Amino acid sequence: MNEQINRAKEAFLRDIGKELEEDNVAIFAGSGLSAPAGFVSWSELLRPIADDIGLNVDREHDLVTLAQYHLNENGHNRSHLNKRLIEEFSKSSDITENHKILARLPIDIYWTTNYDKLIERSLELAGKVTDVKYTKKQLAFTKPKRDAVVYKMHGDVDHPDEAILSKDDYESYHLKMDQFISALSGDLVSKTFIFIGFGFADPNLDYILSRVRVAYDKSQRAHYCFLKLVEQGKDEAKADYQYRARKQELFCGDLKRFNIKAVLVNSYAEITDILKDVESKFRQKSIFISGAAHEYGSWGSEAAQRFIHTLSQRILKANHRIVSGFGLGVGSAVISGSLEQIYMNPHTNRIDQLVLRPFPQQVFGSNEIAKVWHRYRDDMISYAGIAIFLFGNKLHDGLVIKSTGMREEFALAKEKGLVLLPIGATGYMSEDLWQEALTDAQGRFNKRPDILSLYERLNDKSATPEQLVDVVIDLLLKLQK
Repeated sequence: MNEQINRAKEAFLRDIGKELEEDNVAIFAGSGLSAPAGFVSWSELLRPIADDIGLNVDREHDLVTLAQYHLNENGHNRSHLNKRLIEEFSKSSDITENHKILARLPIDIYWTTNYDKLIERSLELAGKVTDVKYTKKQLAFTKPKRDAVVYKMHGDVDHPDEAILSKDDYESYHLKMDQFISALSGDLVSKTFIFIGFGFADPNLDYILSRVRVAYDKSQRAHYCFLKLVEQGKDEAKADYQYRARKQELFCGDLKRFNIKAVLVNSYAEITDILKDVESKFRQKSIFISGAAHEYGSWGSEAAQRFIHTLSQRILKANHRIVSGFGLGVGSAVISGSLEQIYMNPHTNRIDQLVLRPFPQQVFGSNEIAKVWHRYRDDMISYAGIAIFLFGNKLHDGLVIKSTGMREEFALAKEKGLVLLPIGATGYMSEDLWQEALTDAQGRFNKRPDILSLYERLNDKSATPEQLVDVVIDLLLKLQK
């Protein structure tokens, strides 16, 4: 069983990584995503509602009908339900780690049945322009330069009277919100969804999934969901536990009708670990190149420029991205090597594989140039998962000194958890940084002697530039495994 669960996790990491590369991932979030932030579940939301009509919410499974019973008993007056929504979902709360990770990933479509604002807040925190939709009219308008769309298919806490809660609401959904149904159906066809914090008890989603399944039969796109593995309760009889475990097994099998693959976890904290792995693997496809050189030591200008040019070419050829700040004496060779690879191989490489952030040399206004440069460096490094450091010297008062800017970039990269690859053989600051990074590498890759042996060769001054390029590319490929 454990082997099967691990295989499912590995398949998820592999497949989602590929889909992220192609911008094909969407999120469907349920109340479980917001629960760690302190927001209540559906059952807790309706607990006082159930008490009012003489029912015990712990004994009820059809909570939509429970909400309808309340409305029936109160002449279809929603004031109490609206008050509960406002009370529970207007609370100030911290954004969860899962929200932050998802917001940082290149995902531009979010669907949710939640009423809270955690998804849009997390996207804004990540610096993304967010277009929120919870009414039909909003679908007709597009927010300028948006980075992500959040579809709140059951409404928003700021408009509780329009929230989807009762049986009446669900029964009329396909008439009043038919455009949402069409939009979600289209996304389910064209995107790979990650269902997170969702129990699949929602009638609206069941209806939409069924329509897509019937229309596409054996050609449905693959989707994934996280489910917590059933575990035996402290005082639970073994037979009862086995019954629940069997029921979960059958439920996972039924999800396959919609081509939804279950990723089972032992704890909800494990979902965060998996999402961190997804982010780490995705970011490791982006390589930050830090370099500055007024001189090139024993290499000489021609050999050094050819080395940087070839290295940049090979990085893109290996289907990675390059992020660079156009460093003195290094940046032009990075660009020429990258563009040659892109334009000579347009079917395999794209211009968006090269991300440039040239440093401003003059700043007018209240900000000091050092502060602006720090923000530029922070922005560049946030794109990447691996940092390569080359040479590292500059001219100061007529003397060649080691680059302080490269050291700052090294510190930022280390703080953000990037894999640090200073090519010590190029000398100057890079050699100092290789010595410092060696300890970090030995701790991170203590079970990967193949990586450590290559890492040590980064400081091999007897190696030719061509051999060093091979070492770096071998390292990048091994880091992906």
